[in-house]
Amino acid sequence: MSDGGRGTAVDLRLDRAHPARIYDFLLGGRTHFAADREAARRVLSAFPPAAAAARINRAFTHRAARHLAREGMGQFLDIGTGIPTSPNLHETVQAVRPDARVVYTDNDPVVLAHAAALLHGRPEGRTAYVQADVTDPAAVLGAPGLRETLDLGRPVALVLVALLHFVPDDGCDRAHAAVEELKAAVPSGSTLTATHATREFAPAAMARVAEVYRRAGTPFQLRTEAAFRRFFDGWELLEPGVTLTHRWRPDRPGDALRATSAEAACYAATARKP
Repeated sequence: MSDGGRGTAVDLRLDRAHPARIYDFLLGGRTHFAADREAARRVLSAFPPAAAAARINRAFTHRAARHLAREGMGQFLDIGTGIPTSPNLHETVQAVRPDARVVYTDNDPVVLAHAAALLHGRPEGRTAYVQADVTDPAAVLGAPGLRETLDLGRPVALVLVALLHFVPDDGCDRAHAAVEELKAAVPSGSTLTATHATREFAPAAMARVAEVYRRAGTPFQLRTEAAFRRFFDGWELLEPGVTLTHRWRPDRPGDALRATSAEAACYAATARKP
């Protein structure tokens, strides 16, 4: 198993809020620091349903991963995984497919420090952690930990959940370019699962959220449904297509009614490469 180089000295940058740790706070986790808590409280002040939206997003991730595992997917690449919080993705998929292989990546050094929690999967399967950034797909795909764990000649489930809104276009469509590079690197039968914050249902509140992140030093770009849909260009969307996180294959029919579109404020979809 690879842990992305733990044991080397890293600058944890605890004086600067990081999206992974803000998300951990919103989920009720414990791995966050003063700067993260302050930014998270500002997010909640701007958008009170933020904690609920984070839980809805996480629940979608588990449903989608479980569905793919049941459909036979045995390799997962979770980019921007965030702070380990059980059940982690490998626990979800290996409960269905004990032999599943999972690689996690993130660019937060605190996630690196906690990566060992991501490496305890089923003995039949395998897990690994790679310290890398989605804006450098070549580094992600070429990392030894990934190459030792996943066979890129076989279908891979790409998972980019609550990540792409942290990749601004900067005039050159960076987020879509990065996703297209990842899509090109995996074979037919691979899948892409993603979620993305939008301002289309709570425009004023989500604009304030974006400003909180920017002031904390993290770029944040809200995208429309059309812009989100572009990430899946050329691939076949699985039912129900592009929808909001709480409406994607809810475990029970009534679950989709427990939140409003404005409270979820996040698009979701899964697609398969022809």
